[in-house]
Amino acid sequence: MMAAHLSIQHPEYNRPSLANDLMLIKLEELWPTAGFSCLVSGWGRLANGRLPKVLQCVNISVVSKEICSELYGPVYHPSMFCAGGGQDQKDSCHGDSGGPLSATGVYTNLCKFTDWIQKTIQAS
Repeated sequence: MMAAHLSIQHPEYNRPSLANDLMLIKLEELWPTAGFSCLVSGWGRLANGRLPKVLQCVNISVVSKEICSELYGPVYHPSMFCAGGGQDQKDSCHGDSGGPLSATGVYTNLCKFTDWIQKTIQAS
């Protein structure tokens, strides 16, 4: 189980609005290795450029540092963690930044609650 040992929110989070969207998380173990399956979810733009009406969820695989470096060239830095893409081209998208990437352990599967989430949003 990959658990957070310590988490610290950026002291200027959301000041000004949407700025400094960062939290440091110290894990008890290292990130999963290449090929490991992870679940990513979010409200980012769809392939057609539109915003989704329901929470989007997809399983993606961790990509090796070598492949990531080859794909992203000078943009890639060893501090980065790569997952997704592949032949099916499934991945997070613009607007999903800051969203969860669940790899191991036990989490709430938000994808099972999309109806409730949508009804709650519409009611508020």
